[in-house]
Order: sequence, then C-alpha cells, then structure tokens
Amino acid sequence: MIFILVKILSIVVPLLISVAYLTLAERKLMASMQRRKGPNIVGFIGLLQPLCDGLKLLLKEPVLPSSANTLIFLIAPVLTFLLSLLAWASIPYSAGVVLADLNLGLLYLFAVSSLGVYGIITAGWSSNSKYAFLGCLRSAAQMVSYEVSLGLIIICVILCVGSLNLSEIVLAQKSIWFIIPLFPCCLMFFISCLAETNRAPFDLPEAEAELVAGYNVEYSSMGFALFFLGEYANMILMSSLCVILFLGGWLPPFDIFFLNWIPGGFWFGLKVILFLFAFIWVRAAFPRYRYDQLMRLGWKVFLPLSLAAVIFVAAVLISFNYLN
Repeated sequence: MIFILVKILSIVVPLLISVAYLTLAERKLMASMQRRKGPNIVGFIGLLQPLCDGLKLLLKEPVLPSSANTLIFLIAPVLTFLLSLLAWASIPYSAGVVLADLNLGLLYLFAVSSLGVYGIITAGWSSNSKYAFLGCLRSAAQMVSYEVSLGLIIICVILCVGSLNLSEIVLAQKSIWFIIPLFPCCLMFFISCLAETNRAPFDLPEAEAELVAGYNVEYSSMGFALFFLGEYANMILMSSLCVILFLGGWLPPFDIFFLNWIPGGFWFGLKVILFLFAFIWVRAAFPRYRYDQLMRLGWKVFLPLSLAAVIFVAAVLISFNYLN
C-alpha cells in the first residue's frame, strides 16, 4: 500500500511542478514572440513567479456566489483536477516505467478524458450565471465534437499495432515512427488536441470578448487554481499521447549505440516539450476562431477526413497482408 502511494506521489508531484513551470515557460515564450520581457522580477529571471502565483491563489479568500448551488460549485473544480490526474496512471514514461500497464490503456485514457466534460458542465450550471453557463455549453459541445475525430485517428494507430496497450504501441515504432506514414493523422490529432483542451485558437469557452471568462468566471482562489492546474495537466497529457502514438514514446530518434545509452525518460520528456512548445506557438501565432468555424472544422472537415483515414489505413494493411 505504501509502495503504491509512493509511486502515485512520484507521478503527481513532478506533474504539479511541471504544470507550475509550464505556465512560466508559456509567459516567457509568448513574451519573446511578442518582443517583450515577460516575468523577470520574482527570483532569478522570474523563476519563483509560479510559486508566488500559487501562494497568492492559496491565500486568497474563496468567494461563493449567493445564488450558486454551493455543493456542486465546490465539487466541480476538484472533479476536473482529479480527472486530469487519473489519466496519468497508464502513461508509460520509459520501458517498464508505468503505474498501471493496462492492456486497454488507450480505452482507459479515452474514457477518463471523456469524463472531463462533467466537471466543466457542473461548474457552469452550478454558478447560476448566464456567462458561465454559455461557456460550459460551448466547452461541452467542443469537446464532444473533437473526441469523435480523436477516436477515429486513434483507431488508425490501433490498426497498425493490433493492440490497445500503450507500451506495445511505442515498441511497434522501433523501425519507423508513425508520424512518417501517418503524418496527416498526426496533424489532425494535434489540432483536435488543441480543441479538446480548449486552447487557442479554439479557446471559445473562455472568450473574454463575449463571455468574460467562460465557465470559471465565478471562481476565485483555489477553485480557479484547480481549473487552471487541470487545464495545463491535460495539455501535458495530450502532448504525451501525441508522443506515444506518433513519435515513438521513449525510443531514441536513431538506433545508434550511444543514443541507446541515454535513458528513455529523457527522450520522452524532450518530445513532450516539443509538443508543448507547439501548443504555445499556436497560441501566439493564430487568432481565435469563430464558434461556427470551429464546429464546421470538426464535423465537416475532420470527421470525413478521419473516417477516410481509417478506411485507407485498413485497406492498405489488408492489401499488404494479402500480398504477403
């Protein structure tokens, strides 16, 4: 029991530190892209800024709206945060380094990520605010829409591997990473991840111009902090999933003797940082979509393309098996 608890803490604590410093990295990178300084006062080059921000949110007084459903209002951010942590149980960081090496790991991940909608819906509804409610409806519609194309793209990878186990998916990429034969799928998967995590240019649920701040508009102190932690933990999770499905997980880029001596966790972390950089870059480079454009992209572009990808990949695999 103590051993399992230590294993869980060894995942959760580094994850929370990563989330804290991802916010700093985002602010620094966006500042560089926009030719300004970013956080640079607290600590050396601003390295203590995330700790100060976390402490400030922890010490602030929580404000409960008088017309809100208090119990559900308090449970919603906790639910969102816990669901963002649950998914990490099946993520393999290196060969054999995983909390639970599930044979149905992909199915488990998809099930947990689907439940994330409930935290957002309950937050928006229990706030008893029209802005929060509109934000939660947008978010729910957006997440459900893009989960369809995510699932179909994952089916393409499953067809190539023949397993739902995440470790086996990584090991199947020893000869070639799936990003090379399935590059269009990887691109669609990454864009769908942006929409799934409510990140720019698909951050419609938090549109400041029309919805003030979306579903978390009534939250302050630790309630807001938990939503914030959940969102950034989901960003890291989706980046990890992109790495596992398309970039060979912990495998080095080339099968060279000296590269194989470097720990798998290093390669995994490096690839995840690459995808996180892409998340931040997209936010700095692209304007926000209109909501009708977002839905059209999901249902009229990504859904047909991902369906076509499933049929094409299945046809190619059957053809090669037939020829062999």
